Amino acid sequence: MFSGVFTALVTPFRNDRVDEEALRRLVNDQIDNGIDGLVPCGTTGESATLDVEEHLRVIKIVVAEAKKRVPVVAGTGANSTKEAIELSKAAQDAGADGMLQVTPYYNKPTQDGLFHHFKTIIEAVPLPTVLYNVPGRTACDLLPETLERLCALDKVVAVKEATGSAARAAEIIARIGDRLAVLSGDDATAFALYALGGKGCISVLSNIAPKDMSAMWDAAVAGQWNEARALHYKLFALSQGLFVESNPIPVKAALAMMGRMTEEIRPPLYPLSAKFRDKLAQQLSQAGLL
Repeated sequence: MFSGVFTALVTPFRNDRVDEEALRRLVNDQIDNGIDGLVPCGTTGESATLDVEEHLRVIKIVVAEAKKRVPVVAGTGANSTKEAIELSKAAQDAGADGMLQVTPYYNKPTQDGLFHHFKTIIEAVPLPTVLYNVPGRTACDLLPETLERLCALDKVVAVKEATGSAARAAEIIARIGDRLAVLSGDDATAFALYALGGKGCISVLSNIAPKDMSAMWDAAVAGQWNEARALHYKLFALSQGLFVESNPIPVKAALAMMGRMTEEIRPPLYPLSAKFRDKLAQQLSQAGLL
């Protein structure tokens, strides 16, 4: 279940409400273009500024629209272990196939604290679990030795490794790559992680380029490395352009330029700065998306 390209879905808004029609279109566009799985309510989905009702509504829409064609891994992580359990139980009831658990942010737990946080959640909600390490946003780094301890828990099936470090990814794959799927959480380094033995990625870029992201993974799996490399470089400038400001600000601007949804984003995030707009449009055009 946990290999290939999973899209970290944006959450479309219109007039400060979830744009359910745009979300349904996005889900179907992803599946029609070969994406292997969907991840609603993660960082890219602005989970931090969704209220609980919105959070669960988004998960329910994605599950309903996916119709079991691809797995849905719901973002249900929280700064509070108790809240993460409550969200995870609700996602399980909504039909999610798995859960994405980010490291807690702001309160900065120790490695033992991280281990027991995840263990407590998984024991309460036995869904297949993708752990999510993104220290650049959380100020909390899930170290390889702690990840190895967590592998002993039956439901830990994958890790979204978003440090952007090929060396870190290689260390994890060398230690425990035979026990769980290591997924890239950074589009710019996805190709490198595939070459190291990674099992796929959870992608921001695939919101706008699902066909090419899927094709790059398929080529890598088939050993067609020249083709995979060519797709990597075709998308490389755009993959960097999507992070000139905090994710998902640029990808929402890109989707709006493509006519897929409004650019609306929840405060305290703010629409893409004017100085980056022409460059982003140029990158979309160069990638054949405009």
